[in-house]
Amino acid sequence: MSNIVDRSLLVNNLPVRTLVHKELTIEGYSRAAVQTYWRVPELKIGFDLGAHPWAFMGTSTWFVSHSHLDHIVALPVYVARRRMMKMEPPLIYMPENAIEPIEKILKLFTRLDRGRMPCELRPARPGDEIELSREHVVTVSATQHTVPSLGFVVWERRRKLKPEYTGLPGDKIRDLRLSGVEVTSEQRTPRFAYLGDSAPGGLDACPAMYDAQVLVMEITFVAPSHRKDKIHKFGHIHLDDVLERRDRFNNEVVIASHFSTRYSSKRIQDLVTRKLPDMLGGRLHLWL
Repeated sequence: MSNIVDRSLLVNNLPVRTLVHKELTIEGYSRAAVQTYWRVPELKIGFDLGAHPWAFMGTSTWFVSHSHLDHIVALPVYVARRRMMKMEPPLIYMPENAIEPIEKILKLFTRLDRGRMPCELRPARPGDEIELSREHVVTVSATQHTVPSLGFVVWERRRKLKPEYTGLPGDKIRDLRLSGVEVTSEQRTPRFAYLGDSAPGGLDACPAMYDAQVLVMEITFVAPSHRKDKIHKFGHIHLDDVLERRDRFNNEVVIASHFSTRYSSKRIQDLVTRKLPDMLGGRLHLWL
């Protein structure tokens, strides 16, 4: 009897969970020390390259939070795949200190693979503002980890008529605009925030993360037996840190991820629901 394998199933080579909120789809997976990768298709961007599902290959702009392997190791695979499929070289933003080592790694893989590794690596620095499109811009903040690390907020920007011109006829507004008067102002809304790996200070240092419609954050440790001071020293967040800040989360959706491999999914679920039975009013989603 023949053993026939549907090879289309083999392309789904990595776990991916999906959540749709309003106009945004959040896809990805994260487990501490294993792999982290996220993308938001509508924004045409991804975050971290600790692994790379085949389906993510069409996303050409990525933001890397830091250089630990579970967040960056799949970068050469991703770059090589796009070259193999004759796609344009991707654009990858990352902490400035990581660029030179990654360039050296890509050169070594070029020798091993005997194939080019074309990509554009750009530094992202705290305070930077990176334009994605006419409607969206990314701001960069410093987070607190054991290596230089970054968080990112994606803002939607729109131009609205200034209050002093509200009620004026259209032809008057047109005439003012043609005369050089700025009749509109830019208004921004934080749509999506990605914390990456960080002690709680990295979250607190960027208030926009608490206001973004969707926040993806780490909660690496959840057990009462794990000491917060030690966890913070190694640049991570404990469930108790979330409890202490619960009134600050204005987000419509909070995705908790990057749980330690010391816990089973069931234990994570039990411990979190015991401490946060309302799950932040139903807004907290555990990425298990």
